[in-house]
Amino acid sequence: MYQNQVVLTRERRRFGRQCMFEDRNELMVSVHPSSRLRLKYIMGNPQTRSMQLSSVMAYSEVETENATFDEHGMFHYEGGWPKEVNMNDEEQTLRHRKKVERDDAWGEEVKTLIRSTMNTARQNNAINIYSHFFDDIPPETGRTICMPFVSRTINIIHDMWQPQRHMSIINWMPNNNKQIMTQYSNLYALNNDNRRMVTEDPTNGSTNAFYIWDVKNPIKPLYYYDSMEVVACAKLCPKEENNLAAGTYSGKVCTWDTFEGGMPTNICPMEAAHREMTSSLVWVYSKLNTEFYTASLDGSIKFWDTRDLKMPSNEIFLEPRPQYRQLRQDAHGCTVLEFEYTIPVRFIAGTDMGSIFVGNRKGINPVEMLVGNYQICAGPIRTIHRNPFFVKNFLIVGDWRVRIWCEEVKNRPSTMYVKKRSQLMCGAWSTGRASLFVTGDIEGVVDFWDLLLNHNKPIYSINFRSTITGVVFQPGGQHLAISLANGDTHIMNLDEAMKRTTSKEKALMAAMFEREITRSKLLEARVDEIKLRRRTLLMEQEEEEERKSKAAAVEEVVPDLELDPDNPDQFIKMIESDEQFRLALAHFHETLEAVDRKRAAEKKVMERTDFEQFYLDNLAEQAKLEEARKKRAGSITSKEARELRAAKKKAAKAKGKK
Repeated sequence: MYQNQVVLTRERRRFGRQCMFEDRNELMVSVHPSSRLRLKYIMGNPQTRSMQLSSVMAYSEVETENATFDEHGMFHYEGGWPKEVNMNDEEQTLRHRKKVERDDAWGEEVKTLIRSTMNTARQNNAINIYSHFFDDIPPETGRTICMPFVSRTINIIHDMWQPQRHMSIINWMPNNNKQIMTQYSNLYALNNDNRRMVTEDPTNGSTNAFYIWDVKNPIKPLYYYDSMEVVACAKLCPKEENNLAAGTYSGKVCTWDTFEGGMPTNICPMEAAHREMTSSLVWVYSKLNTEFYTASLDGSIKFWDTRDLKMPSNEIFLEPRPQYRQLRQDAHGCTVLEFEYTIPVRFIAGTDMGSIFVGNRKGINPVEMLVGNYQICAGPIRTIHRNPFFVKNFLIVGDWRVRIWCEEVKNRPSTMYVKKRSQLMCGAWSTGRASLFVTGDIEGVVDFWDLLLNHNKPIYSINFRSTITGVVFQPGGQHLAISLANGDTHIMNLDEAMKRTTSKEKALMAAMFEREITRSKLLEARVDEIKLRRRTLLMEQEEEEERKSKAAAVEEVVPDLELDPDNPDQFIKMIESDEQFRLALAHFHETLEAVDRKRAAEKKVMERTDFEQFYLDNLAEQAKLEEARKKRAGSITSKEARELRAAKKKAAKAKGKK
């Protein structure tokens, strides 16, 4: 069994020997001082310099879980029984009662329960629940008594790079409310700022990358999307979350596969790109969910398809007066685009001149595509957002005001407008309540406005002390994502009153919008009436002035000539002296001659009845038969035949007389 063996033998003193250490001084190098170098030595003041690349800091992160508490009540009709006692069995319950009553502590426990029960009963009997109290107090007293609104930041998402980049756009995932996309723009590279940027995790792309996060895990992103150029705006397709498109600061357009990340899969060439920064991007309705529009400050809107980015499918310029041949120099720079899937034909564009352009997707040429444009704000349009409950009404944020506009009303807002002292940067309607919307300004203040509570001041405000670049509600309306210019994203849990809508809120908002639209239409009709009256007065004044000028001219030409009915020669001379009448008479004669020439050139076709046509057809057939008989050899015509028959009859009559 043990045929193959290897035996190693060694002396006992050869292994397990103790290591012995000793200290000794040994001269390795000896450098003697140099007198030449001593002369070059300069005494300097004490200085403190840091040798590390970055400052040493202690950093720790803790993520806590939210505890949810619920209150439940129950009615004790029979009382609490032990598990071993069946409450439906009378014998078991009777034995258990006798057992408990024999206990000495039972009497004291009953007395304690009776005292607490009697106190509760006396309190209930002290107040008549069927009586109406405080009826004499006026109702205006309690209007100002209300609970203050509260909100809580449940998470903060920081940029992966230090110093943090500028936050441009945030977007919730369409089919997953727990994931959010944060898009950053590296403005340091655009401004040629040679600032060194550091990241703790270099596996998440370069300084141009943007990410998709889990709301509960702000430490590491789920996916990252990188690019060779600085990204200006990025959007996920609402109907197909696998499609992600973005525009760069150089004007190019690129697409990614959402669940793969990395570098873009398709990039448009430079000759097909915008001439300036891609300012806005929006996905539009299509059967395959592959079409989207991009806008730029160069005044153009380009139509793209993700299957082919070599050239845009169409391009239009935002001209105030569109023509078939458009000019780029007359176009307004586009800052924001808006599209609603429930209205697949329309799209809306906001410009840097404060105008709103309404577009028609079914148009063939620019005149048919640009239905109208309206001057709304004094500065650039920042945000256009439709109300999710009333899609015809949308929010327009620009300069220092927020306007609520409707497509049915032209040239003016359909309802009120909200204004602030600081410039507004963004705004959004709530997805949970029809009357609530949020605005963010340049000073970092986020204001919550409720149209049913107050039109003059916000119901709740939060100061973040950094410019607000975007506010987006979660599709369910439970959370609010706020992006700051310093690169942070705050996920806020709102108050219960801001999340849930009441049964009457939609009806009240519908009545408010309808009332304001009616009021605006009445004002518009009144303005049109005033304009028409003014135009009529101006036309009457012009006619009066023209009549006076003609009378003065006639008096100058024929001052001594008077209209005499008995002297037609003077009347003819007066008519001939009027130059306008002579031109009108010449034009009248030319018109008559043109009508005569047109009538002479017309070919008159005489219409016949069916009987006349039948008679003419018979005559034509007879003529054809006679011509055919003439062509035969020795044949006679019908006239000769009649004459021959008449001669034979005469001869027969003569013989009969004889």
